[in-house]
Amino acid sequence: MGYQTTLAKMNALFADLSKDYVIYAPKRFVGDGTFVNIDTIRYGEITDLAEIEFAEKSDYSFKEVLLPISETLFYFTENEMKEADAPKKGAIVFLRSCDLYGLKRLDTIYLENGAVDTYYKRLRDHTKFILMGCENSFENCFCVSMGTQKSNDYDAYIKVEGHTVLVDSHWDVLDTALTGEAQTIVIADSVTANETVVTIPETVPQTLFESPFWEDYGNRCIACGRCNFVCPTCTCFTMQDIFYTDNGKAGERRRVWASCHVDGYTDMAGGHAFRNDKGQRMRFKVLHKINDYKRRFGSHMCIGCGRCDDVCPEYISFANCINELNTLTKEEI
Repeated sequence: MGYQTTLAKMNALFADLSKDYVIYAPKRFVGDGTFVNIDTIRYGEITDLAEIEFAEKSDYSFKEVLLPISETLFYFTENEMKEADAPKKGAIVFLRSCDLYGLKRLDTIYLENGAVDTYYKRLRDHTKFILMGCENSFENCFCVSMGTQKSNDYDAYIKVEGHTVLVDSHWDVLDTALTGEAQTIVIADSVTANETVVTIPETVPQTLFESPFWEDYGNRCIACGRCNFVCPTCTCFTMQDIFYTDNGKAGERRRVWASCHVDGYTDMAGGHAFRNDKGQRMRFKVLHKINDYKRRFGSHMCIGCGRCDDVCPEYISFANCINELNTLTKEEI
C-alpha cells in the first residue's frame, strides 16, 4: 500500500522502531577514504533519514549486517562449549534493487545449499529490507544486463523528496503506523539502461579454463581481495580460534571473512596450495559468478552492482573480463 507522509513523522516512526531494530543504511563517512579529503559511503547505524546517502552508490554492500566481518560462533573451555547469543534486536536495512537480488544469492548459499546455517538464519529471520530506488545509473553498474535493476521483493520502498516521504509498504507494522496518512500510488524508481553493458556466454568451453587469457590478470592482480570484500554475493569465510591470555584453555571460535584472491586461501596441510597463480584465482571467481553458480541454482551469482570495478586499485574491470570471455567463447565455438 502506498502512503505520503512527512519526513518528521517518518523519523518519529523509525525512532519508535529502533526500540526493537537496529537501522542500517549507506551513510557518508567524511574523510574516511583511502586518501585525504576522500569520503567513504558504507553501511552504518542511522537515527535520521537525512543520514542516508540516497544519491550515490555505497562503496560497500549490506552483507556485513547478515554476515559480520568477524562473528563469534561459540565460546569454549577445556570442559564445555557455549553458543554465542543472538543479537537482542532485529535489523532494518536500506538497500538497492541489485542488492535485494544479492540477498537471494546469500539465502541460497546459507539456507538452501545443504544444511541450514543457523547463525545466518537467526539474523535473516529478524531483518527487514527497505528498497532505495535508483533514479540514475551509477558508474560501472551493469544491473540491466543482469536483470537486477528492478525488484518488488521488499518489506517497504521509501523515497524522500524534501520534507515529503513516499512509502510503498509490504509490512504490516508500517501499515499500522501509517494509518491515517494520505494514500497514493507509489512506484519504485529504477533505471532502464546502464553505460556499462555486459554479455554473458551461455556456456564456457573447457578449453578456456587454461587459456592464456587469464595470465593478463595474473600480471595485474595484487591479491588484495578488495573485490571480494565489497561484493554482495561473495560468501567465503575462514575460522579463527582465539585463546584468552588469562586462560590458554579457554577462548572463542570466530567466523571471519575470507577471499579467494588472497594468498593462503587454498593452502592445505603439508604446504600444498591449489591456486598460487593470481590468474587462476581470477578464473575461479569469474567462472563461479557467471557459470558454476547458474548451473547449480539457475541464476547468475553476479548482480551487476559494479563495486568490484569501483574498488580495484589496479583498475581491473570484471565487466570487461566477462565481455572478453564472451568473445573468446564465440571464437571457440
